Amino acid sequence: MRKLRVFESVSVDGCFADAASDIGWAHAGRDDPEFADWVGGNAGSGGELLFGRKTYQMMESYWPTPDAARQMPDVARGINAARKYLASNTIEPTWNNTHLLKGDLAKAVLELKSQEGPGITVLGSGEVARQLGEAGLVDEYQFVIIPLALGSGRTLFRTVHRLRLVDHRVFRCGNVVLTYAS
Repeated sequence: MRKLRVFESVSVDGCFADAASDIGWAHAGRDDPEFADWVGGNAGSGGELLFGRKTYQMMESYWPTPDAARQMPDVARGINAARKYLASNTIEPTWNNTHLLKGDLAKAVLELKSQEGPGITVLGSGEVARQLGEAGLVDEYQFVIIPLALGSGRTLFRTVHRLRLVDHRVFRCGNVVLTYAS
């Protein structure tokens, strides 16, 4: 069975978006060459990606563009080449190599996990990550902790989740990557 990982940038107080659902603050550290190299390597890992509608629309509007290819070529190349899944009942995918998941998300993801193939990463998509975590389908959480406290906002967990730290990395920009098994 392949693994499902949630990759989420969060503030030090645990928010993936601020109270107005803005995530612009989550780009901190992109000017750190070491962090940028890590992000590029992560994006080119060969896994598959799963998005909710809002994150999909944001990503689809940027990553296939010449600006993305110029600013972050490794990430753009990796994310555009990856097989992608869109969890939505309201829009159809238009980005290359994207497959629509309709209906019961947990059931669709359980079916994907049972198939042969690389790991699947929920990229951003906090509501999708929350649903799959509550369904017990997430094998691993990888958080980029941005050294910023928002004071309020949207969080990934509504209930207690016991996690086990399996890896960590600290970057000069202050970002910390923590990887937990669930």
